[in-house]
Amino acid sequence: MKENPGDIRPSPAERLAMYERMLLIRRVEERLGADFKAGKLIAGVHLYSGQEAVGVGVCQHLRDTDWIASNHRGHGHFLAKGGDVRAMMAEIHAKVTGVCKGMGGTMHVADLSKGILGANGIVGGGISLICGAAYSQSLQGDGGVSVAFFGDGASTQGVMSEALNLSALWKLPMIFICENNLFSEFSRSDTVVAGRIVDRAGAYGVPGVQVDGNDLDAVWVAASEAVQRARNGEGPSFIEAFTYRMSGHVEAETGFLQGAQYRSEEEVQSWVERDPIQRQRAQLLSTQQATQDQLADIEARILAQVEDAVQFAIDSPPPPPEQALQFMFA
Repeated sequence: MKENPGDIRPSPAERLAMYERMLLIRRVEERLGADFKAGKLIAGVHLYSGQEAVGVGVCQHLRDTDWIASNHRGHGHFLAKGGDVRAMMAEIHAKVTGVCKGMGGTMHVADLSKGILGANGIVGGGISLICGAAYSQSLQGDGGVSVAFFGDGASTQGVMSEALNLSALWKLPMIFICENNLFSEFSRSDTVVAGRIVDRAGAYGVPGVQVDGNDLDAVWVAASEAVQRARNGEGPSFIEAFTYRMSGHVEAETGFLQGAQYRSEEEVQSWVERDPIQRQRAQLLSTQQATQDQLADIEARILAQVEDAVQFAIDSPPPPPEQALQFMFA
């Protein structure tokens, strides 16, 4: 894959839409983090704050009929692909109005109508799901694309090698998106992951590229080429996007780390200064693609949307007891 595939950029309308989607993800995650700390959630949450440009920059190119699979940090991917914020919030609160009827929770948000195969807590688990989805699309021949989002830790799982091999052999319409946020849970990635992750794709003849995952344009351009290759029947692509999670690995970590630190406040602050949302906001203003008033309206609309989603979740009933005997055990 070329480092800069042509001089293409998102249109002003696309850029504004992506900014709004990134801001929605951030405000949702901030609210979930605050609500967990206030004891209002039934389980810990793994937040996507700081990585929004990756999910949004990729999903902007996708249709509802394209598939994505996520990981334990799946709220951002769910919303980036067009998932309903009310249904997601209700799911996290374990309510029957949730997107999985309250039976999945924070790490299992899925919506097949939007092409979201779901998040899961198995490291690298989404890679195998998407390999199967891509095989299905190749048989259908409808130009569909399948995207696996995973982290740097998942890149060491054997399933990635298996998926690279099959997708290359069969020229599957599969896109590997490694969100390298520099940490595998509480361990620095360079202490547990050998070599450059992107180079693993080259061993199977899969084109790969490294991009600044906090630069929306860089992600959007790389994803544009990868999606086009897949739709044209040219096979898989691999994107390693360097980014950083502003929150901890999981919001409950302060309870069991007992004061131990695995990263410094100075390091976190240095990445906060590279916030993909603030970078995009500055670009919208400097290029006069948006005004301060427009951005203020977007902020107000999103805050109202998040508040509405939270209230919807609070007001919704829990699943009825008999639901426990449905679905998997029907």
